[in-house]
Amino acid sequence: MSDEIWKRDEIESPCVKLCAIHPEEKICVGCYRSIAEITGWSRMAPSERRAIMDALPDRAPRLQKRRGGRAGRQEG
Repeated sequence: MSDEIWKRDEIESPCVKLCAIHPEEKICVGCYRSIAEITGWSRMAPSERRAIMDALPDRAPRLQKRRGGRAGRQEG
């Protein structure tokens, strides 16, 4: 598969091609956008996209890292 679709000169996007929706937070674990934001992205005005892009870094802490394995056993 070619990555040319990801290199087109189009709307700025935070997509990092790691697409999975977190079950509790309901945001993508790759770009931190909601499903509604992802599906509506191409129809949004540049100002709307910029506002979302500015908010994304604050969403990252909402996704807790998995606490399994050795690291999980050592806590507590």
